[in-house]
Amino acid sequence: MRIVVVSAGLSVPSSTRLLADRLAAATVERLPADTDLQVVELRDLAVEIAHNFVTGFPGPALSRAIDAVTGADGLIVVTPVFTASYSGLFKSFFDVIDKDALDGKPVLIAATGGTPRHSLVLEHALRPLFAYLRAVVVPTAVYAASEDWGADGLAARIERAGAELAALVGAVGPVRGLAEPVPVPRTRPAGEDIAGTTGLTLDGSAEGPGPEPGAGAADRPVNGSADDKPLEVIPFEQQLAALRVG
Repeated sequence: MRIVVVSAGLSVPSSTRLLADRLAAATVERLPADTDLQVVELRDLAVEIAHNFVTGFPGPALSRAIDAVTGADGLIVVTPVFTASYSGLFKSFFDVIDKDALDGKPVLIAATGGTPRHSLVLEHALRPLFAYLRAVVVPTAVYAASEDWGADGLAARIERAGAELAALVGAVGPVRGLAEPVPVPRTRPAGEDIAGTTGLTLDGSAEGPGPEPGAGAADRPVNGSADDKPLEVIPFEQQLAALRVG
């Protein structure tokens, strides 16, 4: 299993790379011990990315990075915020990757910035980008402003996002911190009972006993009536009004 981190930070050291490393640690600790972790630093590929746009062919380092990203079981992508969006280098890297290469791939998105006011970049820029690429983006995205480092809240978001990505790429057993899915009950026609119990109408009144065990579909009354007539369709407005009265 392989997790690949794409960091678009430009400085050394970089808060973008720091956030990427913490997200990677939160993910890998929930995966099997033999999980491979690889980091792609986009600042080292900037020249080859520009040449790719001109020539149409990736250089050796860029080609290896593209192979790593497209062959990963899960991605962690982190960009600094430039002009209220992802950086040009970040976007350019994903522009040179085939648009179908990330189809169905689990992705954790994250960003760093100088102010909390840019946190919506995750929802109005990064999430739509990877939705267009048909990747599967985890629900929790992580934004770290300058004031978030060392403050309460960032560590919890990092742990939750890492747990969600680990669950998507195939963590063994339940992942701590994730809510159990709520089962959706099977819809039954009005009047049909379960194990002989009395059915209830929309307003909560009893409809009487259900059909005898073993009765066939053709013999089963509809809506609790004795006649074999079509299923009554209750308009949504009436259903909503009855729920409000109850």
